[in-house]
Amino acid sequence: MYNLLNGMTVVEGAAFIAGPSCGLYLSQMGANVIRFDAIGGGPDARRWPIGKQGQSLYWEGLNKGKRSIALDLRRPEGRELAQRLATSGDGLFVTNFPVRSFLSYDALCALREDLICLRVMGWADGSPAVDYTINASVGVPMMTGHPDDPRPVNHVLPAWDLLAGGYGAFALLAAERERNASGKGREVQCSLSDLASATMGNLGNLAEVLQSGADRPRSGNNLFGAFGRDFVSADGARVMLVAITPKQWNGLVSALGIGDELAALESQIGTSLAKDEGARFTHRDRVDPIFEKAIASFALDKLGPMFDGAGCTWSVYRSLHEALETEPRMFAENPIFSDVTHAGGASYPTPGAAARIPGDERAPAAPSPSIGQHTDEVLSDLLNMDSGEIARLHDDGLVA
Repeated sequence: MYNLLNGMTVVEGAAFIAGPSCGLYLSQMGANVIRFDAIGGGPDARRWPIGKQGQSLYWEGLNKGKRSIALDLRRPEGRELAQRLATSGDGLFVTNFPVRSFLSYDALCALREDLICLRVMGWADGSPAVDYTINASVGVPMMTGHPDDPRPVNHVLPAWDLLAGGYGAFALLAAERERNASGKGREVQCSLSDLASATMGNLGNLAEVLQSGADRPRSGNNLFGAFGRDFVSADGARVMLVAITPKQWNGLVSALGIGDELAALESQIGTSLAKDEGARFTHRDRVDPIFEKAIASFALDKLGPMFDGAGCTWSVYRSLHEALETEPRMFAENPIFSDVTHAGGASYPTPGAAARIPGDERAPAAPSPSIGQHTDEVLSDLLNMDSGEIARLHDDGLVA
């Protein structure tokens, strides 16, 4: 947790990953993020993984450090309260509610003209979508997997959701910066479909298909256009090796002592593998076996020091459980984590901001709230309600 956004208030009305991760990143940089939830929890309040106390670890992870107010969003009065919250404070609102809903920009703008609303969407035209369906539509699962298996491979990491959270936070702050100069509010629509198609264009994938007239073939675990793949040591450990630059390549070749074999191959194919990274990929059927044989002759306890001494880029394949036990840089000795007890009752290492800011003090990660934990204080602080008004809302069942 840092204080770069100290004094900024952001209201969040969102579920699942993209919208809540946007609010999470803002909170971890010091913003006061207030989310409104349906009484009893929204559609993501019980998503897996589930903790021992029955709480959603998924919900806890994405909403830590925020304040939560619970509203009855089924009733007009509850929706009116949500609109008032969305347009209160600094006038910064993050949502994934549909474009045409009681939280439409037109409805909110009528209450506050300088409102900045970041709206996370599935398809840019308003059609529903989630990360998996956008990923299927843009072709990534057809590029992933081994050449001998035609089935598409879905990725367990929700990349477009997470990209939307980070890009959304950036876009919200950009709009807020411009409003400071012009006084103008605006809606910023951030769709998973546009992020996916733009990324395919930014990485050159789109131009590649247009110019070649064909889809990129699958290449298994090989790094496209360079040298990178999984290999197995003499004692069965699987390691990932990458060599993109000439320095990385020469260090790896030197560490394994296979320079003569590769020089002979270079003579046959008429190119320098050290200078031409693409040739390492093009001729992978002849390059890879040389590495396979060499790596299979050493146990991991020998390979590791050899690779490190030569400055190689490598890692051992681990499960997450194994990483927790054997990779202290990731978890045990990582200062972005701190032990936190969450509203669900469990205590575990919890990450704060992923960015490190040398010279700035890092506060411990904040706990997740229980749904509705801050209802009364939010109504008082943000909507200036007195205790009598708040009590009547409770009596009417509009808040909890």
